[in-house]
Amino acid sequence: MGTLKGHLLPAVFFLFVSLYYSVLVSLALLRGQRFLKPPLTPREKRGHRWWQLLPLEGVVKVVASLMCIICEFFYPPGVNRLKIIDWEDPRRPFVFQNNWQHITMYGFFLLSGVVDIVSRLCQAQQNMKLERAAEALAFCVLALLMVAHIENKNALEVRVHVLFIVPTFLVGLVLAVEVWVPDQPQLWVLKTWMGLVLSNWLLQLCLVMYVPPSGQPWRAENPGDLAFLTIFFCWHLALAAAMLAAVYGICSLWHHRCSSGKGASGAKYQPCPTSYSSEELEKLGAGAELQGGGV
Repeated sequence: MGTLKGHLLPAVFFLFVSLYYSVLVSLALLRGQRFLKPPLTPREKRGHRWWQLLPLEGVVKVVASLMCIICEFFYPPGVNRLKIIDWEDPRRPFVFQNNWQHITMYGFFLLSGVVDIVSRLCQAQQNMKLERAAEALAFCVLALLMVAHIENKNALEVRVHVLFIVPTFLVGLVLAVEVWVPDQPQLWVLKTWMGLVLSNWLLQLCLVMYVPPSGQPWRAENPGDLAFLTIFFCWHLALAAAMLAAVYGICSLWHHRCSSGKGASGAKYQPCPTSYSSEELEKLGAGAELQGGGV
């Protein structure tokens, strides 16, 4: 992960997931849902087509995490980072510290995906609390590993990663709270907002550390550069809020358009009134017969 591609791919993945949750939250708010994702019915009441119940989010987590773990071990081609201790050195030092941090991080997201799949397919009743707890654990582990990741780094890298830890920890905290109170829209919005901040800041991290737009590298010894990092992070807070508002606006237009379409189609086909008495129905029938005979 210590390359441009290694940071860019997770950033794009988190961005797509955050936008997906932005749509879910917007539609849930517009529809007045009690839960962001309603739980599945018990297994005995479901259909027999298991592939329709397979959680897409869980599968994506598993596949993406496995790909990232394989890349950490064997990319670029020809390298092998499976060993964790250098047994040839008499001091037996640990090796590939950064790679094993990333592998641990991906491993917990892999665990979260496995929990999603098992909860839906292998249990009689979906355990949504366990799913949220596993996802909260993955984000808390990510924040913890980032704290260790900034050791022996220069001031610039420390500032960038500390600012990345803030939204990561908040996402994990909200997920942990949702284990007990999942029906709070304020938590949905906060979690999605921080997810957008997290993904956008990871993209910003790629620009700062690998491809600065100015063509000049950021200087760790310059207080001005460090100050602007914090300024840019605050701008990302506003940018993420604007992105969430834009998604909500688009979903609102779509929701109201579909609602008006259903209302118009319902106006064309009104049910026959059933409040008539039997005598009134007989008179209507007799009148219809007379009109038919006259023709």
